[in-house]
Amino acid sequence: MNTRHHHTGANKHGHGAHPGSATTALDPVCGMRVDPNQTAYHAEYQGVTRHFCSARCRERFVADPAKYLSGQPDDASAEAPAGTMYICPMHPQVRQEDPGICPICGMALEPEMPGLDDEDQPELRDFSRRFWWTLPATLVVLVLAMFGHYLPRLPVNTRTWIELVLTMPVVLWAGWPFFVRCVQSVRNLSPNMWTLIGIGVGAAFGYSIVATLAPDVFPESFHEHGRVGVYFEAAAVIVSLTLLGQLLELRARSKTSTALKALLGLAPKTARRLRDDGGEEDVELGNVHVGDRLRVRPGEKVPVDGEVIEGRSLVDESMLTGEPVPVEKSIGSSVIGATLNGTGSLVIRAEKVGSATVLSQIVQLVAQAQRSRAPMQRMADKVAFWFVLAVLAIAVATFVVWGLFGPEPSWTFAVLNAISVLIIACPCALGLATPMSIMVATGRAAGEGVLFRDAEAIENLRKIDTLIVDKTGTLTEGRPAFHTALAAKGFTEHEVLRLAASLDQGSEHPLADAIVAEARHRGLALETPESFESSTGIGVRGKVGGATLAIGNTALMDEVGVDATVLSVPAEKLRRAGASVMYLAVDGVLAGLLAVADPIKATTADAIASLHDAGLKIVMATGDGATTAHAVARTLGIDEVHGEVRPKDKIDLVQQLQAKGHRVAMAGDGINDAPALAGADVGIAMGTGTDVAMSSAQVTLVKGDLRGIVRARSISNDTVANMKQNLGFAFLYNALGVPVAAGVLYPLTGLLLSPMIAALAMSLSSVSVVANALRLGRKRHG
Repeated sequence: MNTRHHHTGANKHGHGAHPGSATTALDPVCGMRVDPNQTAYHAEYQGVTRHFCSARCRERFVADPAKYLSGQPDDASAEAPAGTMYICPMHPQVRQEDPGICPICGMALEPEMPGLDDEDQPELRDFSRRFWWTLPATLVVLVLAMFGHYLPRLPVNTRTWIELVLTMPVVLWAGWPFFVRCVQSVRNLSPNMWTLIGIGVGAAFGYSIVATLAPDVFPESFHEHGRVGVYFEAAAVIVSLTLLGQLLELRARSKTSTALKALLGLAPKTARRLRDDGGEEDVELGNVHVGDRLRVRPGEKVPVDGEVIEGRSLVDESMLTGEPVPVEKSIGSSVIGATLNGTGSLVIRAEKVGSATVLSQIVQLVAQAQRSRAPMQRMADKVAFWFVLAVLAIAVATFVVWGLFGPEPSWTFAVLNAISVLIIACPCALGLATPMSIMVATGRAAGEGVLFRDAEAIENLRKIDTLIVDKTGTLTEGRPAFHTALAAKGFTEHEVLRLAASLDQGSEHPLADAIVAEARHRGLALETPESFESSTGIGVRGKVGGATLAIGNTALMDEVGVDATVLSVPAEKLRRAGASVMYLAVDGVLAGLLAVADPIKATTADAIASLHDAGLKIVMATGDGATTAHAVARTLGIDEVHGEVRPKDKIDLVQQLQAKGHRVAMAGDGINDAPALAGADVGIAMGTGTDVAMSSAQVTLVKGDLRGIVRARSISNDTVANMKQNLGFAFLYNALGVPVAAGVLYPLTGLLLSPMIAALAMSLSSVSVVANALRLGRKRHG
């Protein structure tokens, strides 16, 4: 096993790299990776040479080295190979610098952290090529084996040689990776399904070659249809079916990196840096350093985490908080990379760059959560070790017993019966048992609006006892909508809504959009504002129809000298119900209030009730304020509420519940939910949410309706039951067929199971598995 790791020994200068090495060092100031042999900026501190990307970083380090080294490990700037590390998703201790297969389980290794430019898995491309190029040959061999004796014009020997020629590329080229894994499993003393596949295919193919080249060594009883029975079709079909199963698995596994790539793609590629001479320049994001001043123009994404030093604006942070209402930013406010700036212009000072940003931390959380969850341990694999050893032991015992004590030609019988044992025990049905159920179940589920990403999700969903749900976009619609308008004395509700909507036409705030949309829906005649002024964070002012209007919170009412306490009781009641409240003042007089809320989905209440009936505990975890969260929870009867949580808090909550022995599912729709979706036993994304959420989750509800979870659990239960039945069929055939193939009935009945009958029995086991799996497609769920 290749066990090369990232770090190597330091040279005499500490952590400097050897000349000419393809390694990098960490700049302790900005966190960038630099080539020690290319950069001109170095500094020695406490006997260790540090390397920097620019003179500016070096100057900052020299001025205060302890500031930049505090909290860092001693090898923070240690050299590291530039290449990607590959790990086994099932056995994380297997790590190497090159692609390959796990020596323990035979699975393909995956990149520890994918890049935006990564192509599809090499193994997926390779297996696809092997499968499609040899599938026609497999089909021809299968047809010749089954119906060749009905072709009188095709001589038997010619048909046998055609089968041999067509089977050779299937077994020796397409099936070569399986033989490699088989040998590796034996060498590492970790027998698995590849051991049986390799030995079974090799036995069937090797026996058939001997039967073709030297048919005279076989007794007359093994001649059928004018030739000794050959089993090229068994070898070819096993290889093709195994390749098909691998393709399905690899395609599912390739999607696990989609979430990480989508997250990496959220950050802008460049930033606009302000130079000390007053000029501006666009620089690659990787060249942004801590302390740089960056301009964020209207509509642009914030490039890195930092602090506002100039300007005011509203910033959409819904990707992190789930809260649909933008947040006011002014001098001294913190901003987060990849969030979306509104209509104002900001100048920020970069404080966290590279891997230190919140976005990068979310990427790391998702990656760690995905790596901590092994792919589904199929039921066949749970007993594979002993099953393989038992089959091999029986085959060896069959060979020895028949060779020493069997009738003449005893060793020919020994070879044939041992091969029959291996062929009938070849795990074709075992390999199909789970994938066939999964294929049918996922198709059935898709027709009912539930998309499963992999077999693990189907197996685990039925076991969950706790469901964590996000609020915005999961329980609610995810966008502000008009709730109500209340008029003060001397005004009407319609007048309050008409005046507020007329002024709000000049605003781009989502709350204003909701008010304008409601007024237009009611057909109210809106006037064009004569003037408009926005006071970020408190409201707007202007003139409509000659009247001076102000719409905003109590701070704005105090600023314009309007007493809003007359409506404070209904306002507080609306806030407790989860609504955002704005007051309207007309010519210095309180006219009324307007409430905007994120409405609960029409299907949510029924879904929560159904989930409670199924025995699930429902926990809400949202970035919204505690007041709003508790209001929604009270309405829906949710068991536990956590408000104002960050992305890391959500995955911490998942892990805390898991540590208490709960099987946890997480349902969400936002980027802020991605780490928790990946870390939960089952992540469930709303189909109406972000691509990142859907990529991180194992289950997607196409319509964004939580009632889909109830249907998904029903499908999970039925599918696992079907998988158990299929495995039962497969093992039953082996339990009955292996002893017969070994010849235990021969002393009593004179019955021997030729390799051809063994291959037929193996095929019948596969047919029974397929037929049983297809039953899933006929059942509807809820």
